[in-house]
Amino acid sequence: MSKVVFENLTKVYSNGFKAVHGINLEIEDGEFLVVIGPSGCAKSTTLRMLAGLESVTGGSISIGGKVVNGLPPKDRGIAMVFQNYALYPHMSVRENLGFGLKLAKVSKADIEKQVNEAAELLELTPLLDRLPRQLSGGQAQRVAVGRAIVKRPQVFLFDEPLSNLDAKLRASMRVRISDLHKTLKKTNRSATSVYVTHDQTEAMTMGDRICVMKDGHIMQVDTPANLYKYPKNLFVAGFIGAPEMNMVETRLDCTGEGKCHLALSSQSLGLPDEKLQKVLTHFTEDVVFGIRPEFIKLAEEHSPQDEIIRGTIVRMENMGAEFYVHFIVEDRELCTRIPADVVEAKLLDAIGKEQLFHFEMNNGHIFSKATEINISL
Repeated sequence: MSKVVFENLTKVYSNGFKAVHGINLEIEDGEFLVVIGPSGCAKSTTLRMLAGLESVTGGSISIGGKVVNGLPPKDRGIAMVFQNYALYPHMSVRENLGFGLKLAKVSKADIEKQVNEAAELLELTPLLDRLPRQLSGGQAQRVAVGRAIVKRPQVFLFDEPLSNLDAKLRASMRVRISDLHKTLKKTNRSATSVYVTHDQTEAMTMGDRICVMKDGHIMQVDTPANLYKYPKNLFVAGFIGAPEMNMVETRLDCTGEGKCHLALSSQSLGLPDEKLQKVLTHFTEDVVFGIRPEFIKLAEEHSPQDEIIRGTIVRMENMGAEFYVHFIVEDRELCTRIPADVVEAKLLDAIGKEQLFHFEMNNGHIFSKATEINISL
């Protein structure tokens, strides 16, 4: 078993700065958890505490049911892949892969067997006699991953391992690492992985679950789909998704007839009954309305009248299969994603012109301005 548990984990530096604020998290055996957040949110600090490279100020870390706070890194059953590869320049790929096993006094026969297995798994066999300077960035990163595999750890730790690669290599390495994780699970090898990144594409495509952090606090832990569809607060809603969710500060106006509208100066949007019932249980007048660009469409004849807003198109970005169409509503700029064929048919020479937009309110979110909590869930 290689379940990882943080209980009230805290990190305070000697100057008094509190980096991690008593977080609680369970990472299941065999799970691939991605930790994501902006620079300075303490995601790498948390990973380094798990690895034993940073001391723990308060709380506990357990791996496989055993508290490891006082254990050195080599005794924690972990293997770490760093951003800068950290390969020994004077050693061949074969020697780099087997060096940790050699230090652990594993027999030469077992070292050779495990190195060859890892090399085959990562397609490194033809490169085994090369030096690091003879490798491409992607090949060097595969060697770093292979060095972690041969140790057969309880937990794999990845600290922004792809950030030094170009976009094409990052995409291929994402697939390789994901496939590797699945292969290890299928062969009943321990495969619990904690992967730190600031890249939400990596997070959304690789993680079984994602832990979103901000300023040393956990904002939400959930599956990629749930984070995207059901963000619990304003930070998660704004951090996950590209282009980001449209956010509008507004007021919730309710009539005595049990109907509520979001006021946008001279215009308004009606709340569907399902959303309304949830919002009324946490009623507050000052709110932030959020809606993702794909849930704003060009209005049609059948579009509900209380979900239509008039806006002026100010910019269109051609993304190939679709356009990001930016428009102004009452001095607020919003964005929608429109298929290229629709733009070509209906929005040619549309910049500077007014257009009716349909906001799919069932897919919108209402956040309390005071608490930033999503009160429409």
